[in-house]
Amino acid sequence: MSTAQIISWFVAAITFGTVIMYGCIGETINQKAGGLNLGVPGIMQIGGIAALASAFLYESSTASPSPAVGMVITLLAALAASALGGLLYAFLTVTLKVNQNVTGLTLTIFGTGIANFFGGNMMKLSGGVGTISVATTSGAFRAKLPVLSGISGYGSIIFSHGWMVYLAVIMAFAASYFLTRTRTGLNLRSVGENPATADAAGINVTRYKYLAAVIGCAICGLGGLFYVMDYIQGTWANDSAIEALGWLAVALVIFTSWKPRNATWGAYLFGLCYWAYVYIPIGISRYLAAKLKLENVTYMQNLYKMLPYLVTIVVLCVVSRRRKRENQAPSSLGQSYFREER
Repeated sequence: MSTAQIISWFVAAITFGTVIMYGCIGETINQKAGGLNLGVPGIMQIGGIAALASAFLYESSTASPSPAVGMVITLLAALAASALGGLLYAFLTVTLKVNQNVTGLTLTIFGTGIANFFGGNMMKLSGGVGTISVATTSGAFRAKLPVLSGISGYGSIIFSHGWMVYLAVIMAFAASYFLTRTRTGLNLRSVGENPATADAAGINVTRYKYLAAVIGCAICGLGGLFYVMDYIQGTWANDSAIEALGWLAVALVIFTSWKPRNATWGAYLFGLCYWAYVYIPIGISRYLAAKLKLENVTYMQNLYKMLPYLVTIVVLCVVSRRRKRENQAPSSLGQSYFREER
């Protein structure tokens, strides 16, 4: 494998990993408060389509769209739409005590339907499949660092990305600091571990669960925005790719042992595993295909795509054997809290 291929592989892995890193950070905050939100794929799609629709309407309404204005409008739309999805989830699971698994799956189906509906209509308005273009706004998100982007060689692996890649890393460490070093973060974790005890200590359980769901989903929505504006460069594709990345984000939460700072390397590892089928030398694929007695070497590519999930299973096995409490899920994860039973 040449140097150029190695650099290309790592650049692709970082871009891919950033999408699921946002979803992982948001879902970790939600789960730390006891909310098991399986609606992450749907929330990411809602954030993505809200971002694209707002940018599309803005650029269509003016002859000279401003990159800065388009970026602000897009960010606000994505955050607002995904936060509303989180509010809906919180209302159903916290106030109405609806089953969290069913609510999350329903939210994923709802988000997918909404996104594809509006995405399809924008395609018709713009002239057909693949013709949606918000180049001005997308360019603002993909703009490289002014000075460091000129670095070549292996340095380009780090410095050849848009600003949202670096924001994701900052947010991961900020979320980790918030959960472990601040009073509010510790209160949130206590709600996820034992809401009855937290309630008895004077902590407003309902408020913390609502805030965790809304803020967590807003961060997940940034993953959808990044996918649309940076990963696929300002267009829309009805191929459910965001949904697949959303499930990877949920898996990454478990992979990182509910520690947001671990997402800074875990997400990129997932990216390397995901893109392995493109960059692993054909000679290795042919050798493995022969050993496994596969008729076609392309079957190996499908096996390579399983690597992120296989890595997650291996990590789960290792973590379960260590049996350390700090590596386990919050005790009340997925359970509704009934105050009268405490």
